[in-house]
Amino acid sequence: MTYDVLRASSEAPSERDELPAPRLSRLPSLTGLRFPAAFLVFISHATLPVPQVRLFGDDKLAMDLNRATEKTGALGVAFFFVLSGFVLTWSARPNDTARAFWRRRFAKIYPNYVITWGLAMLLFASAYTPTRVALANLFMVHVWVPDLQYMLSVDLANWSLACELIFYASFPLLHRLFLRINPAHLKYWISGLLTAIILTPLFTYQVLPDSPAIQLNTSTSADASVKQLWFAYCLPPVRLLDFALGMLVAHAVLNGRWRNIGLLWSSVLLAGSYWLAQESDMLYAQRATSIIPIILLIAAAAMADAKNEFTLFRNRTMVWLGEISFAFYLLHSIVLIYGRKLLGHDLYSAPVASALIVALLAVSILTSWALYALVERPITRRWSTSRRAKARTA
Repeated sequence: MTYDVLRASSEAPSERDELPAPRLSRLPSLTGLRFPAAFLVFISHATLPVPQVRLFGDDKLAMDLNRATEKTGALGVAFFFVLSGFVLTWSARPNDTARAFWRRRFAKIYPNYVITWGLAMLLFASAYTPTRVALANLFMVHVWVPDLQYMLSVDLANWSLACELIFYASFPLLHRLFLRINPAHLKYWISGLLTAIILTPLFTYQVLPDSPAIQLNTSTSADASVKQLWFAYCLPPVRLLDFALGMLVAHAVLNGRWRNIGLLWSSVLLAGSYWLAQESDMLYAQRATSIIPIILLIAAAAMADAKNEFTLFRNRTMVWLGEISFAFYLLHSIVLIYGRKLLGHDLYSAPVASALIVALLAVSILTSWALYALVERPITRRWSTSRRAKARTA
């Protein structure tokens, strides 16, 4: 199997243009895109009309903002899941072992997770989180329980890390499987996974009970039950489809089997998919409406980097924000909830509330930088490779 990234076009495979050393590219544009995705999650949490984070005093404005932004978090999470599979496949080492891969992922993910778990418990979560729920969250098994008390416990972002745990556990086996696929058949595998993702909400609505519905606030409820939300949105084997899709798209790009529509049109389609999500039922809006633009955007950014083309996301600021985005993803809801706690019970006018959200965003970025610089980067450098492997390399 070759790993030349080829210019996607309608030309025959023998006429494609080869690109230089694509697997050496660090994909700075995809790193830069990580922060906008994390920001989408931030803004969906910052505008929740619940006492733990609400800042806007005007009831109508608070609800309007929530309706406008409530789907952004799901979009950001879907982007991260697909991106994770794409990047890990792109950077896969030919002679890597499963044990070495798992060690690197553990060193990258779990120290940050434990620190933010402890911080959330110390600042607010211990007051209302049962010990069994807190321990399930700490060991990343809480997402397997179809109960909001478990799924959204401690830190709002933790459920998605529990999904990532399953992704990483599955990656070595999936990678070996996908390497055996005839490149000419990748389009069928990608189409199959896309179909499964898009039909998941339909299956969920038809098979799982639709009551009791999730209560969004005192006057309205969602068009899905807790079990439906859990199955279609949070259950790791179901979200593994997103991760595997990212892997297959990476293989298609690496083998010159991808038709690139470019960053501009991918972005336009993604924006359009959000409008469609606003008009769709809850479970469809969470990823079915946006999954195709997501893979188009990720592939377009990777191909732009492989060809050393200019993008808005590969400048120094965006790459730095992308590097701290994992810490930001874990910390932002802690900053929002604890910030709200420090501010007391007052609600504010629109200008003041907006300014406070900007301030909380700044605090989230600064604390994320500290976590990245003091914990994530040093631990990753020190512990991601065993001493024996370092000695062999030396």
